[in-house]
Amino acid sequence: MAATLLCAAGGARVSATNLSNITSESIQEMENQIDNAQNERDQLKNGLSDIRKLVQQLEQEKKDLKNYVVKLDENMAQIEQKIADLKTQIANKEADIVEAQRQLENALEVEAGQYEAMSSRIRFSYERGENYFLDMIMGASSFADFLNRSFYMEQVAEYDNQMLVSFIQTREYVELCKARLEEDKAFLDEAKAGVETEQAALEELMNQKERELNAYEQRISTGEQSIEEYEADIKAQNELIAALEKAVEDEKKRILASSGKVLTYDGGTFKFPLASYTRVSDDYGMRPHPTLFVQQFHNGVDFASPKGTAIYAAYDGIVVAADYSSTMGNYVMIDHGGGLYTIYMHASKLYVKKDDVVARGNTIAAVGSTGRSTGNHLHFSVRLNGEYVSPWNYISP
Repeated sequence: MAATLLCAAGGARVSATNLSNITSESIQEMENQIDNAQNERDQLKNGLSDIRKLVQQLEQEKKDLKNYVVKLDENMAQIEQKIADLKTQIANKEADIVEAQRQLENALEVEAGQYEAMSSRIRFSYERGENYFLDMIMGASSFADFLNRSFYMEQVAEYDNQMLVSFIQTREYVELCKARLEEDKAFLDEAKAGVETEQAALEELMNQKERELNAYEQRISTGEQSIEEYEADIKAQNELIAALEKAVEDEKKRILASSGKVLTYDGGTFKFPLASYTRVSDDYGMRPHPTLFVQQFHNGVDFASPKGTAIYAAYDGIVVAADYSSTMGNYVMIDHGGGLYTIYMHASKLYVKKDDVVARGNTIAAVGSTGRSTGNHLHFSVRLNGEYVSPWNYISP
């Protein structure tokens, strides 16, 4: 019975050989911990996304497709973070429950030891009979012996009373341990349900985004909006990329003037930019619009791939941009030297930042559907000397 009793995180430690350590203060502390655990559950419930409210707020943004996409992507990113946080809480709580169960077992062991000790004392008193203590005192050989025996009997009585008080406190402490364990289990169940709720909210927002972008395409195809409006976002995207390229070239000139060394593409083979993909959902090049009867240029290759799939740097280079735009979503642009750039669009997460040096095959992002996108995929573009070129010149399927 020398094992230590430790119940719940931050709880009082009580030695089986020093049972008085379970005090009214430690019981109060455990009650406070249960209150805190209940508050955690309340915060969890209050922190879940209100999908109806989000949809209502997004309705106000539909008049401006750019703002709508930006706002919707922000909401989806927040929900994804909530899901990640909940999964972390679930893992931590599962570990807490394992520890709390062990601690409860220790508490029950102490309780059983106290109960057995009290039972032994009761049996001893019963077997000795009612006159045992009186005979013991009256059998003193001297007055000094009488005082010693009286003091001993007082100690025995005090010990018996202390045992009873400690046992009562331990029983109460055990019940509080059980209550805390139940609170932890309840939190775990609600956190798991919260993950399902958030994932459903995320799916609903993604479906809404797909419906709205498809409706936008349909409005254009029926003449409700002009072809110029349809192409305006692509123009803005190209202008942003061209501006980034110009800034890089200006910086190279400055470096060349000072040190004579600049990054130069050595002609090596690109690594395929994805860990895996299911199909080419849209290829590079010109193709006719199905209803407007005009030629449209697709400046990259779209690879349909599950969300979270690793996106690789196709070749050694320096990250020119790792940012967000309403058309490209989360994107990365890498300078490989010699006027050669690669661009990776619509990522769910970015793992690099501007000015990072990356090697061929480094993971730089994860597949997603941010920006002007209606499904998880990587839009992969290659530019050479300020013009888009076919990615198939550098990679093979």
